Amino acid sequence: MVNNSAMNNTGMSNSADVVYFCDEIFDFATISGAFFILVFIFSIAGNGVLLCVLVAYENLKNVTNIFVLNLACSDLVFTFTLPFWATYFLHHWVFGDLCCKFMIAAYFVGLYSSVILLTAMTVDRFITVVLQNWPCNSAKRQRWAKGVCAAAWIISIAASLSDAVNVKAETDWDNFTTCEHPSHYDANVGHYLQVSLLFFAPLLIIVFCYTAILKTVLKSSNRKRHRTVVVVLCIVAAFFICWGPYNVVLFIKSLYEPKGCDAIERLSIVDHICQILAYCHCCMNPLLYMLSQKLRKHLLHLLPCEKDWRKNRERGIGQSTIQNTTTMLQNSAVILELHSK
Repeated sequence: MVNNSAMNNTGMSNSADVVYFCDEIFDFATISGAFFILVFIFSIAGNGVLLCVLVAYENLKNVTNIFVLNLACSDLVFTFTLPFWATYFLHHWVFGDLCCKFMIAAYFVGLYSSVILLTAMTVDRFITVVLQNWPCNSAKRQRWAKGVCAAAWIISIAASLSDAVNVKAETDWDNFTTCEHPSHYDANVGHYLQVSLLFFAPLLIIVFCYTAILKTVLKSSNRKRHRTVVVVLCIVAAFFICWGPYNVVLFIKSLYEPKGCDAIERLSIVDHICQILAYCHCCMNPLLYMLSQKLRKHLLHLLPCEKDWRKNRERGIGQSTIQNTTTMLQNSAVILELHSK
């Protein structure tokens, strides 16, 4: 969750035993807010184009495409919260208590649904590649994929409710409004247990599945059949590379209370850097999907300039064919005249 409690605009940090007033703490929140705006722009553009490609050109009955479609929607749900967090970091929370609860809920729905969907994609690849004799036809796989996607959204919404209900927009003595759990609320046990179950547990499942998948693929003589495995592996790896450091920092913050302004500043900077890396993930998936040659072709078909280029190319080919034909006829006429003489 976006957490600005490490320090506010006045450089104050609260501890259970002491309150530190730090005047010279580096304000990384402004940089974070600017990055959130950039990530929002790239994510809206990338995931919007990806959805257009899937709907216009891809077979949405394909199991992988079903997961990809839901992942793009999950990224967009998460992305729509970024302008609010950017405003929060650049200024303070100005959207009221109800919007605060709604944005927290949307944040966790986007995050948790991504984890569940990526885990389901990996399990599907595991069944397809490793358990090749698994008695499951394409119709059953489609129903299974749709059921898992529906369950992912339901579980994500249910898991986000506790944070959404308990979070609150509060104004402190310095007229700085925050969107967080109240100071008297201890969210460490429940929140970090939830993060562990919906992050580290899926990570263990994915590592197990891909270990078996890679062993099977390396033994296979026809590795071209498993290109989808490579794409899905890149997508899953990108998620855990982006979100892994941030979840580790969250875990550390639940156990460690910084003492002194230097320790507060270091932890705050690391927290913001890991948060930026984590939030960049929502605009990375469209780039990774472009590893598929078929999706790249579909993307080119969407571009207006590609249609003009194709018309000009066909026109150029036609004109060159006519010119070559004319030249050949002229040469033939010259040869016939020489023979007639």
